Amino acid sequence: MRFEILGNISRIETIAVGRRIRELGRLNRVYGAGRWRKLKGLARVRMEGGREFEAEVHWYEAAGVGRKEFKIKRVLGE
Repeated sequence: MRFEILGNISRIETIAVGRRIRELGRLNRVYGAGRWRKLKGLARVRMEGGREFEAEVHWYEAAGVGRKEFKIKRVLGE
């Protein structure tokens, strides 16, 4: 399911860094080596059908690579 993040992500927290990330090998293969971090935060999102809501999102990030693979983990409110 595709979605778009509207505005900024707030309350950003680091979940895991480096070898603590289960997907580290795949991230390095697909996007290149970097100091990978898994993060979470709150954002307003819009689904493909136009529905908008506040959600907790998770993603991976590395310097020089950027933010990759956003996932909606929890819907917080309409």
